[in-house]
Amino acid sequence: MTSPVPSAPPAPAAHLAQLNVATLRFPLDDPRMAPFVEMLDPVNAAADGTPGFVWRLVGEGTPDATGLRPAGEDVIVNLSVWENQEALWDFTYRSGHLEVMRRRRDWFARHVEAHLVLWWVPAGHVPTVAESLERLADLRAHGPSPRAFTFTSSYTAAEAAPHLQAAPRD
Repeated sequence: MTSPVPSAPPAPAAHLAQLNVATLRFPLDDPRMAPFVEMLDPVNAAADGTPGFVWRLVGEGTPDATGLRPAGEDVIVNLSVWENQEALWDFTYRSGHLEVMRRRRDWFARHVEAHLVLWWVPAGHVPTVAESLERLADLRAHGPSPRAFTFTSSYTAAEAAPHLQAAPRD
């Protein structure tokens, strides 16, 4: 009789966090930004209703995060958490969000450095803005790794398991 082979401990449940930063070409109240501003509510509502969506950053008392400027006065941030990479990909590239992506050069400056970072967080963890900016800085300084990556250079939650410790809340 053989004894059972010990199995590896299960990987912790993880969700995918994403931070996207965009440098405004014009102030949000400039008429040239009106088409973008008009898309905010419908696109955010679509994200909220997308299968796999978990959470997104909003300013206090506002429906979005455009008033928050933690990365600079002319930089807006989008921070969200998803159940998996496929859910985020589907929302980003297979929904009404794609129209925003197609027109982004009308409203945002071209970034020389990485402007999008993905990383795995323990399920139930809400990433802080500081944590998110640190992940973006890590990606910019060291390139893709299980700690900070992109859609084109992604890592699985299992590969990122050593990096899943939740950061303390601000």
